[in-house]
Amino acid sequence: MVYYNENDKNAASWIRGLISERLIEEGIVDERSIRDVSPSDIADFEERHFFAGIAGWPLALRLAGWPKGRSVWTGSCPCQPFSQQVKGVAEGVGDERHLWPVFRKLIEDCNPATVFGEQVAGADGTLWMSGVRIDLEKIDYAVGIARLCAAGAGAPHLRNRFYWVADATGAGSQGHRQERSLSVCTYTSCAKLRDKIVEVGKGLEGDLGFLLRGDGISGSVESCAVKGYGNAIFPPLAAGFIGAYLDCL
Repeated sequence: MVYYNENDKNAASWIRGLISERLIEEGIVDERSIRDVSPSDIADFEERHFFAGIAGWPLALRLAGWPKGRSVWTGSCPCQPFSQQVKGVAEGVGDERHLWPVFRKLIEDCNPATVFGEQVAGADGTLWMSGVRIDLEKIDYAVGIARLCAAGAGAPHLRNRFYWVADATGAGSQGHRQERSLSVCTYTSCAKLRDKIVEVGKGLEGDLGFLLRGDGISGSVESCAVKGYGNAIFPPLAAGFIGAYLDCL
């Protein structure tokens, strides 16, 4: 069973619909805020998705060939505190919607083997990503980061994002963590990653096409469908990043 955490009711209903159509793995959809989730609530799941949206990360794992039964977490923390494309004032790390500290605490308490995430790649997003890397290396994770855009995987929009991975096998001396982080980051910045993204993006239509084409719609995000797509990751791009990480191992 898979754990999906998403407190937007429309997005949670969307996930349940994808489960019922067998487009993603069967699992529990938890609509509580991540602030209310304790380690004991998620202890029995091997795959856990936080800020799950419309399940882009689970699809990306499937596209990348993530080994079934292998423990993994994903979490695209809310971009609103760092994005210029949303209504209202984005206040960065001082914004009440900045939920990385909550997610980080869960990671520290549960010590998952691998965590994937994503964030907007603007100036405030860069500050956010720097803090995330520091936080994760303090708790003995190696961290790989790549700045990627959806157009690189064939989407008709840019959608610049930081994709990151935290790897618990990097635990050890500070020097070892830094060396391991550099190797992952270097790989995910090179031509191999672009090739991997193109590879997983080929021929993905049919049942999955609605997810792959719709991501990253610009402008208003008022309707349920547009909001769902607009807040989603682009699965082929994430799958390329996941595949690069697997190749690194």
